[in-house]
Amino acid sequence: MSDKGTADTAAAARHARFGKLPERIRYEDMTEEREATPNGGNGVSYNPEGSWQYFSCLALDLGL
Repeated sequence: MSDKGTADTAAAARHARFGKLPERIRYEDMTEEREATPNGGNGVSYNPEGSWQYFSCLALDLGL
């Protein structure tokens, strides 16, 4: 008998917590519009001569 009461109490607690869906969020609240900057906003320019430093290459690691 006590198992049924415990199960009903647990079911009632779950239903009170998860029994309904959360409030709907409008699409306008999920998006943000900002002005785009030419360099992506990070202030770092691309350096083609130094780009090899950021990639791992097995041939370079072995000195080939």
